[in-house]
Amino acid sequence: MCVIVAVGALTAVYSVPQSNPTRAIAVEAIPVPLNPQDPAQNAVGDFVYAGGLQLTSSQSDRLHGLSDLEVLRSDRLVAVSDDGDLVEARLVFDAMQRLVGVTDVRIGALVGEDGRTLRDKADADAEGLAILPNGNRLVSFERHHRILLYPAVGGVPRAVPTPGGSLPPNEGLEALSVDPEAGADAYVAGAEATGATWRCRLSSRCTAGPTVAKSPGFGLVSMKRVRGLDTAYLLRAFDAERGSRISLELYRSGRPIGSLEMATPLTVDNYEGVAAVPRSDGSVRFYLLSDDNGSDRQRTLLLAFDWRP
Repeated sequence: MCVIVAVGALTAVYSVPQSNPTRAIAVEAIPVPLNPQDPAQNAVGDFVYAGGLQLTSSQSDRLHGLSDLEVLRSDRLVAVSDDGDLVEARLVFDAMQRLVGVTDVRIGALVGEDGRTLRDKADADAEGLAILPNGNRLVSFERHHRILLYPAVGGVPRAVPTPGGSLPPNEGLEALSVDPEAGADAYVAGAEATGATWRCRLSSRCTAGPTVAKSPGFGLVSMKRVRGLDTAYLLRAFDAERGSRISLELYRSGRPIGSLEMATPLTVDNYEGVAAVPRSDGSVRFYLLSDDNGSDRQRTLLLAFDWRP
């Protein structure tokens, strides 16, 4: 079954800065099973599948390369792309709170510090997204490694403290998250190739944090601080023989407490983004977002899993 969604504006609290106009697009959301070879499978270990979608649009050729996301108020999705775009949408759930669609989808180009649209790949490769408590948005970029702050009230972005040192052009600042327990202006960043992380604040420079333990072939592509846990790390690997593999690693007080491992025949692709939403029943809903690289052989997928500590 296909779900054709409506279009329209989001509420002002989630509006894109005025220097970054957006347009509404219709998006087709096609449900996908957790395991195409066994449609009845509804869990991977302690992670219960809460629905998944393949997202496409005939109204825009820019709904591609989505690399990180945040989910606000339990149903407001914000995502960034490799091509310097920002996407906003509202998630749709059924009576059982399973993910069944998206609506109110808008897309627009990110701008640089000069107010001009980011279109050069070297400047526009957005990989990480974090939204501070006051609504300001942090976006990390690789190739030209930097973190920009986009004001919630609008206007052009400004550069904020960014980890120093040499990073590979295409394996740089993939991971980004707010760090509210460290302060309202605190955030953390992580590097794909090494798993190195940094603790940062708007008011001071970044300092070294822990290095994420990862298996050979895996890279750190996303991370989120989670209330009641500590940190969720999304790790990704690919090779021609085994295809795409991911591992979502959950930590509390620096110790592993949960892991979601996905590989064929499960619905895998180039997952690069994770969002975490604490729920009223004590569980946490995790959303995984895949980057299709603009390729016909890959898909833009959004999957939901519920996990209870």
